Amino acid sequence: MNQKTIDKDLDNHCCSATKPTHQHAENDHDHDHDHGQEGNGGLFRASAISFVLLIAAIALDNWIPQSWFKDYVRLAWYLAAYLPVGLPVIREAIESIRNRDVFSEFFLMSLATIGAFAIGEFPEGVAVMLFYSVGEAFQSLAVRRAKTNIKTLLDQRPDEVSVLVNGQPTLIKAENAKIGDLVRLKPGEKLGLDGELTSGTAAFNTAALTGESTPDTKRKGDKVLAGMINLNTVAEVRVTALYADSKLARILELTQNATAQKAPTELFIRKFARIYTPIVVLLALAICFLPALFVTDYIFSNWLYRALVFLVISCPCALVISIPLGYFGGIGAASRNGILVKGGSFLDKLAEIRNVVMDKTGTLTEGVFSVQEVWWSQGVSGAEILPLVNALERYSTHPVATAIHEYAGAPDPDITFQDVEEIAGHGLKAMYQDRQLLVGNFRLMDKFNISYEINPAGIVDTVTAVAFDGKFAGYLTIADQLKPDAAAAITQLRSMKVTPTMLSGDKSSVVQKAAGTLGVRDAWGDLLPEDKVTKVREILARGESVAFVGDGLNDAPVVALSDVGIAMGGLGSDATIETADVVIQDDRPGKIPMAIRIGKATKRIVWQNIFFAFAVKALVLVLGAGGLATMWEAVFADVGVSLLAILNATRIQRMKF
Repeated sequence: MNQKTIDKDLDNHCCSATKPTHQHAENDHDHDHDHGQEGNGGLFRASAISFVLLIAAIALDNWIPQSWFKDYVRLAWYLAAYLPVGLPVIREAIESIRNRDVFSEFFLMSLATIGAFAIGEFPEGVAVMLFYSVGEAFQSLAVRRAKTNIKTLLDQRPDEVSVLVNGQPTLIKAENAKIGDLVRLKPGEKLGLDGELTSGTAAFNTAALTGESTPDTKRKGDKVLAGMINLNTVAEVRVTALYADSKLARILELTQNATAQKAPTELFIRKFARIYTPIVVLLALAICFLPALFVTDYIFSNWLYRALVFLVISCPCALVISIPLGYFGGIGAASRNGILVKGGSFLDKLAEIRNVVMDKTGTLTEGVFSVQEVWWSQGVSGAEILPLVNALERYSTHPVATAIHEYAGAPDPDITFQDVEEIAGHGLKAMYQDRQLLVGNFRLMDKFNISYEINPAGIVDTVTAVAFDGKFAGYLTIADQLKPDAAAAITQLRSMKVTPTMLSGDKSSVVQKAAGTLGVRDAWGDLLPEDKVTKVREILARGESVAFVGDGLNDAPVVALSDVGIAMGGLGSDATIETADVVIQDDRPGKIPMAIRIGKATKRIVWQNIFFAFAVKALVLVLGAGGLATMWEAVFADVGVSLLAILNATRIQRMKF
């Protein structure tokens, strides 16, 4: 994972007086990771030096009788206290001006503190920059911790793997492993690459991918993914994807890029700051010079002091750092719970969701089918037809195909078909020895004018109908199981005043049975993909926000249409991870209401910070303009508010959802 990209993206929001130190740590991230205490201490070194010199100067001014601490000696001492914290800010101000960003927060602080020195307010000039520096150091620390938490949470891949070469384990860099290599994994070791288990049964901790530490038992031939931890026995895995192409690598990349998807609130604040800061500078100039036209006893230094206080108060740091930090924290909190949110904009949208439309199979049900009943028409040989059905289902990715394979055994590789076609929402069609074979639902039978002597409505379970050589041959019934937390998820959605809706291509009797068990009032079955689009459009037409939860591939039109596309199957389909706005990595429906709660909590914290910062700044700005606030109140309005906003923003990373 390119950590520097995350650093750069979030640091763009940061008005850090200690930014050169932070950038150095950024460019040497691995060293900083190993020596975090030393790196964090460096953030406060300049502030500590300035603080000691300032306290000594104030003591010499007020408490220690002497005759030498005056004039140039006094100025030089205060300058020595000012420079460690002031020079980085002045350098940033000059750099911003070179980049045509004149009215930056660095410019405001430099102007205010240099002005304080110009009118002889040395202690206050140093104190303002010192507290500003301390506040910015805490901001940098909070950002660093947020980034480190997410990286530590997600990047669980080992750098080296043990590859079998001529039967002997050889340690190599994971990035040098090739597809087809055989990796040996001891108990307690993390898998570095995606692969297929070639040894017997093994249990894995999948927390890096799903947020859940419950052991997941894998069997020979099952897919295993980078980041999984082998728990109980030596396992051998054949590599199926390069290090850079693993499922975890994609998740890491998407999380990294999530900060680029700005929420509307965040974008507004950034635009607002660019307009707000020049206006504040003009108002400060007006406070300083306009009273000369109206006030009879105008004293320039007094009004300049008020203008400088006004400038310090107006610095928008609390907003431009705490808001992106709040969204970043929300993304981190979601990741910690096995939910990948691809940007702050989707957290905002999740907070506003009023309808959750869900596919049935694989979303609310396990997606693990088993054959319940097999029925053949009179005169039809099941021993002849079933192997053909089993072989044709190789061309289907639907879970029903897996159920038929498990029932009938491995498909016969000698059975070959011509003109195989999958008809969306219907099933499969193929030619076998110049005779047509149809395997799908009864809509497929109707489409090809196949007559049948049974009533499909009388069969509750999912039905796979079969027609061969233009005649109805029979059917298989297949049943699925509801996921353990599906009912609880529906109850939680209702308690949040979110309406759950079930849409499925499965037969209506099956859908209504599942909906009745779960307590979903609005449920429709026998839907084609375009029918699902129509249903979602009907909800959107009422002006209500919609999240669609499905597999992210077959339901691509609905995912694109909905406000938020949520994919179940972070461990299943690569396309799911790529196309959805939110990915629930362990397929648990209970994560749907959790994602909405995280979105609501993030938005609530962001707006708390906005209202708090504006309220305090507005109050102290008025007091400062009227001469009732000093630099000390200005420091609280800027640095104090920033610190409180940061603490509030980081709260979400510690919340339980």
